Amino acid sequence: NSLIITTVACDHCLHTPMYFFLLNLSLIDLGSISTTIPKAMANSLWDNRAISYPGCAAQLFMLVFLVVAEYFLLTVMAYDRYVAICRPLHYRTLLGSRACAHMAAAAWGSGFLYAVLHTANTFSLPLCKGNALDQFFCEIPQILKLSCSDSYLREVGLLVVSACLGLGCLVFLVVSYVQISLFLSTGIFVYLKPPSISSPSLDLVVAVLYSVVPPAVNPLIYSMRNQELKDAL
Repeated sequence: NSLIITTVACDHCLHTPMYFFLLNLSLIDLGSISTTIPKAMANSLWDNRAISYPGCAAQLFMLVFLVVAEYFLLTVMAYDRYVAICRPLHYRTLLGSRACAHMAAAAWGSGFLYAVLHTANTFSLPLCKGNALDQFFCEIPQILKLSCSDSYLREVGLLVVSACLGLGCLVFLVVSYVQISLFLSTGIFVYLKPPSISSPSLDLVVAVLYSVVPPAVNPLIYSMRNQELKDAL
């Protein structure tokens, strides 16, 4: 991710909408994987699973912020590819520098608003079932398990609304890539799986799939088969 950021920033030939969005995606991936993995590694090395209450809130905020921003940015990138391939004569008109900046800002801004909303709502709940999270980082479902009131239903409602909005992005992603003979599948119902199929091992696998795998795999997907980027690198 750092190599992609440096290459796109330094090579003027890559100052195009596609690489501008790729730079933003690499920034998000770098931030999201840095939010969880270093702390988890430190805890493992020191045989200590402790995290402060403010630290937990900050970790949750950053993770939600960056994951949501990435999802919206992937939607923008799908639109970019759709216009480039299906409407090439309108590409410079629809995706000028100002439009690209506005779309990227909208993705980051949406992630920030979602993070503020979910973090404030989650940490406003009274917690009375201990202080141990059965996960290697702070995430909303694990914190909700410690809640001792029905107030957690507010957060569940917010998650449902978020899932519905995310589904709209997913539909746009699918339609866009179908139009250019590609398909991209992403998951948004991580937090909404039934408790009956929830287990510590399953929770761990799902958490790794949405918090660790994308930041690690995205650079390979978007750069290894990209000759322009390899030449610039």
